[in-house]
Amino acid sequence: MSVAIRVENLSKKYVLRHQLGARSHYVALRDVLTDKVASVFKSKSNSDGRREDFWALQDVSFAIEQGEAVGIIGRNGAGKSTLLKLLSRITEPNTGRIEIEGRVASLLEVGTGFHPELTGRENIYLNGAILGMQRAEIRKKFDEIVAFAEVEKFLDTPVKHFSSGMYMRLAFAVSAHLESEILIVDEVLAVGDVAFQKKCLGKMRDVGQSGRTVLFVSHNMEALMRICTRCIYLVKGRVQMVDEIRRVIAEYSAAFKQAAGEIDLSKLPRRFEGNGSARMLRLRSLQEGGGSWCYEYGSPLGFSVEFDVYRTLDEPDIGYAIFSTTGMELASTTTHQEHPIERLLPGRYEMRMTIPDLLLNPGTYVLALGIAASGRGADHIADAAQVEIIPNKLSIQKGINKIWAPLSPPTRFELNGG
Repeated sequence: MSVAIRVENLSKKYVLRHQLGARSHYVALRDVLTDKVASVFKSKSNSDGRREDFWALQDVSFAIEQGEAVGIIGRNGAGKSTLLKLLSRITEPNTGRIEIEGRVASLLEVGTGFHPELTGRENIYLNGAILGMQRAEIRKKFDEIVAFAEVEKFLDTPVKHFSSGMYMRLAFAVSAHLESEILIVDEVLAVGDVAFQKKCLGKMRDVGQSGRTVLFVSHNMEALMRICTRCIYLVKGRVQMVDEIRRVIAEYSAAFKQAAGEIDLSKLPRRFEGNGSARMLRLRSLQEGGGSWCYEYGSPLGFSVEFDVYRTLDEPDIGYAIFSTTGMELASTTTHQEHPIERLLPGRYEMRMTIPDLLLNPGTYVLALGIAASGRGADHIADAAQVEIIPNKLSIQKGINKIWAPLSPPTRFELNGG
């Protein structure tokens, strides 16, 4: 079989410039909660004000055969998005060589390649023309694209007026349906709702099975296993491993388990500042043997929250919520429901919480935390930790990989008749 993508010794350098006394920051927006909270992480300033070379990728090499579906995984900052931008010719490498056989359709962020002043209809034809397709070829796929995107009523409206969900649906439909030989997709599907995400993943699987090449970046291990046969694991801009999908995920999960299980909550952004009566300080995983935020399917999910109380709290309520990466709330419980507390005097406390039978299906989830008293919010963190549920023998035995829902609760079935 012929090679669709060949990468040899690829490197990409960015120049970071620091100003004396300035505070540099970057914003990581995760559309994983219903209020779409922005997480801001502050970086250290370079005191001497000099420039700094940052190598996003270093000596990356691999080959992808025609018709393969290949995943790319790695922690934030590993170089995944930079690699896709290089393959999509959005930016150029500093060193190395890229060989691509066939037309490439990329979906790296919402509306990539769309012109905001043009209508949805015009952007479909524009994207097709960029791919080198004839108008007749685009017209042949037009109705299928519109039906998939579900934007018929707004087709002749400039896309600058589209909601992010409409933008996303149309952008994905165009990329997946126009006749490119290679489809490159970053993990942007969290913009859509659960039904749309399922629809997109199904379409990507169909694209791979049709003989086209798929390159897919995701933090969702279960989605990767449904679509991909091989995987590329990046660590700090370098290729750590290229192998069959399950072997790479096992390696990634093992590394994830070695990560620190303690999170400094005092530095995380709040949805609101609260009334100042309490403040959460630290979050710790209680997983046996490692304390990271990577759990096997079916294992208890336990964590503890350390917090300060500054003023006496009457009838305090401490709780958590678990969300999918699409912002759907899956579970939530507070002390008021399970273990009511009459009063907390000023001081430092630790609350331990254990969920023995949650049975989250393999995937990525978000943990939110909150403290309230007398019906008033004291402190709230919408994105306290990213929780990874990984497959194991039990999930494979039960066929969990064939289920789209995030939960598979124990259910009693009774069959009558026959």
